[in-house]
Amino acid sequence: MTTAKDLVHLGKLIAATHGWAAAKAFKSYRMGDADRAVLATCAVDLLRVFPTRPDSSALMSAAFAVQLDRVLSAPVQVVAGTLSMEGEPVLGDHRPFDGPATFAQSHPAWQGHVWVMVGPYVADIALFRAAYSPAGPPRLARHIDLLFGPNQALYVDAWQRSRQRGLHYEPQYVLAEAEVTGLMGGAYALIEEARAERTGDGSSSG
Repeated sequence: MTTAKDLVHLGKLIAATHGWAAAKAFKSYRMGDADRAVLATCAVDLLRVFPTRPDSSALMSAAFAVQLDRVLSAPVQVVAGTLSMEGEPVLGDHRPFDGPATFAQSHPAWQGHVWVMVGPYVADIALFRAAYSPAGPPRLARHIDLLFGPNQALYVDAWQRSRQRGLHYEPQYVLAEAEVTGLMGGAYALIEEARAERTGDGSSSG
């Protein structure tokens, strides 16, 4: 799809889950410097406590979206689909899936990619984690290293610019509020588990 058709498709997916008013708000939002700064702060705060786990984009994105909903007066959506480069999927596989069935679980067994949209802007908190991971796709790792370098936290970009950077986000499903809340529960459990492990390590070493 072209960028314009992708946006139309995403608007239809948002409308299917949240109604046409939400789709209209998504299209009309424009991000200013203040909102961009809030996104960066929320991302750093979450990444500080969220453990490194494979296939955790759904939980990370849900937790990020919940944070943003609390501090931004902007349309925030959690989107599931495929991330491709040069027409080849690097996260996800293009195959259709049952969104409500998949995201009824707090730890979904699904191999696709999940990211946040703030209006027509990609806000992907899982991208750099996936690229820097030893288990991540090598093509994605090389591309991210050349384009952004190391030690990046959050990828935020206008939808059309992401494709210009060689990152093609292909939306397949927009999560409902209850699904995001369920994933947030899974994310919280992971964060608490990691905190307990750190506390236990500290106690045993003392």
